[in-house]
Amino acid sequence: MVSYAPRARQGLTSLWAGLGLAALAFAPAFANDAVPTRQALDDAWWTGPILASGASTLPKGRALIEPYLYDAKPYGVIDGEGKRHAAPAADSFGSQTYLLYGVTDTFTAGLIPRFGHARSGGRSSNGVQLGDLTVQGQYRLAKWKEGGRMPTVSLMLQETLPTGRHDRLDARPRDGFGSGAYATTVGLNSQTYFWTPNGRILRTRLNLAYTRSGHADVEGVSVYGTPAGFTGRARPGDSFNVDLAFEYSLTRRWVAAIDLAYQRDAATTVSGRDGAGGAYERRSPVSQALILAPAVEYNFSPVLGVIAGARIVPAGRNTTASVTPVIAVNYVL
Repeated sequence: MVSYAPRARQGLTSLWAGLGLAALAFAPAFANDAVPTRQALDDAWWTGPILASGASTLPKGRALIEPYLYDAKPYGVIDGEGKRHAAPAADSFGSQTYLLYGVTDTFTAGLIPRFGHARSGGRSSNGVQLGDLTVQGQYRLAKWKEGGRMPTVSLMLQETLPTGRHDRLDARPRDGFGSGAYATTVGLNSQTYFWTPNGRILRTRLNLAYTRSGHADVEGVSVYGTPAGFTGRARPGDSFNVDLAFEYSLTRRWVAAIDLAYQRDAATTVSGRDGAGGAYERRSPVSQALILAPAVEYNFSPVLGVIAGARIVPAGRNTTASVTPVIAVNYVL
């Protein structure tokens, strides 16, 4: 599998140390010289932030169920010239559920099914629609140990299957919740712990992911904006995402969390013939977005917790600005 050269290991350790020092700058200061009690690891219960997935793998034979519910509300888009345009009033309700199983102590596999329902005036989707299905595998390369310098690091591989509708949407344009294309994602997830000056634990995650999609055959009205009578294909652009997340243990049960993420999507190309037989070519611009996801967690036990927050896109190039309320439950069996 992957091996780490001493220089690479030192670089990753230095990166985490720098992030820890930055986080400590925001921790409460003390008015006296008393040394606070250091919080024990088993005194901190976690659900996980909204966006960044964990680097740890499940113990062999254990399972995780984590359903997410959200409501995406677009507010506007910034075009290639930096101008903001209003977005149509709409709600896009959705869910995705992580169903994971520990095959071995170092390898976790599972599925991520998705469902959605769009509401926009009189053009809502026809009930709840099936989205694309993701198959995931995650292999742990390194494990964090208290007192050590190496974070937990895992290699993640996902394959998204085009199970959702993406074309032939002439009668119901809002029924499209799929891409029509297979997509492969390779990611590197890392996680470590710091103790703030007041003795509380700050858990941090740094995730990197790159997605490459195949092409989708398209007929008629589709999620790619094609008109009635169209025949051709679409090729979604590759996507890169980096996510830095922090979770601060307020008490054993309560945790404050935030994700700071950046996403870049390459241009999507569509080509074929329109309803009149003429050539149809379309290329979307490259899009970029900064993403914030503040949240609060409440943990009923070490294996059951709930998180509520919002995914916020305050600005983006060729990206719709949006606020998406999110709630999720994390349960380990």
